[in-house]
Amino acid sequence: MTNSSDAIRRLYSLAPRGRKLGLERIHKACEYFGRPERTFDVVHVAGTNGKGTVCAFVASMAQAGGRQIGLYTSPHLVNFSERIRINGNPIEPESLSEHLNAVMDAGPELTFFEVATVTAFLAFKEAAVELAVLETGLGGRLDATNVVPQPRVVAITRIAFDHMDELGDTLAAIAAEKAAIIKPGSTVVTGRLHPDAEQVVQNRIAEVNARLVSIGSPEPVPGKPLAYPRIAMFGTNLAVATTIARELGISPEDMSRGIEATTWPGRNELLHRSGRELTLLDCAHNPDGAVTLSHVLDPGLLGEIESRREIALVFGALENKNWRAMLRRLEQVAGHRVFVAPPIADKAADPRAMAAVLAGEVAENVQQALVRARSMVGPFGVVVVTGSTYLVGAARALLLGLQPDPPIDL
Repeated sequence: MTNSSDAIRRLYSLAPRGRKLGLERIHKACEYFGRPERTFDVVHVAGTNGKGTVCAFVASMAQAGGRQIGLYTSPHLVNFSERIRINGNPIEPESLSEHLNAVMDAGPELTFFEVATVTAFLAFKEAAVELAVLETGLGGRLDATNVVPQPRVVAITRIAFDHMDELGDTLAAIAAEKAAIIKPGSTVVTGRLHPDAEQVVQNRIAEVNARLVSIGSPEPVPGKPLAYPRIAMFGTNLAVATTIARELGISPEDMSRGIEATTWPGRNELLHRSGRELTLLDCAHNPDGAVTLSHVLDPGLLGEIESRREIALVFGALENKNWRAMLRRLEQVAGHRVFVAPPIADKAADPRAMAAVLAGEVAENVQQALVRARSMVGPFGVVVVTGSTYLVGAARALLLGLQPDPPIDL
């Protein structure tokens, strides 16, 4: 049997096709395989930021209730198999290889993301998944995940400016793309939305006769503290997730156990060595995400850190991102800065241009950036890696000694 490395290489050979939004190809592929996307219930989550975190919380809470749970997210941080999880575990190499090759054989016209999506559906069907938690890849209306029938719950986490070439240059236009995953009769949960975006979502809900559920407490039992790191609970993501869980009928006890068991690498993730050398990894890849991160980076929230002089920022971004706005929002969070290009061919913004906008050093590669940032704050300071998912993934692989699959912006 072809091993998963060979199947992954074959998948990556589709990268030059890029993104091709639309549902015709994936409908055809799903029809060929007997409609695997209709064999399980679905929670479908869209949003500019926070959707992966919400998905991770919901999947973990549902799993704590003893259900067979699938989780599909993108992009991956270190290994492609992270995108397709069953009961919290990445898909097994043999199953991944089998399904990837089957999909590519049957649908030679499919894109990278479409192949990944159908592969997830086949894996979930094979594993007899009861509930699949799906993160949209880009937008919603024409995203491959939108091939699913009416979900149990639809969630829209946040609406902000990102991917404007594909989704539009106003919050209303972006919201319309994301709200299109709301189907007739859906139950809908939203985070805190800008009024322009909120009106569009409400119009969609009315148009298809969906039901909006007011966001509830982030605590499964209001007033009872959770044994979950405070830093990862910042914002409304947990409240969106717990509201979804209540709609799914998950008990407060299972919600609590699921939240405490949730892991979501690279999103407000603290790594350390023997209690020292703290490194915070956060995939804040647009200005809205940078604002949230700036609130998190209060010395009082970072243990014994007393001042911003003990924080070093390692920052890199893709060229098509508004990295100047991101830097403005992160200008005051750290006493030191190291700029570096994310290791993704021909798409990284020039770190020297960043240093010209905001004072900082330039590193030749991610390893050098991590070493230099650590030297700036010493063993008891905090190094913060952010600005690009692909930078965070590379840093995580280096810090944990993992062998990564190539990063890909698909």
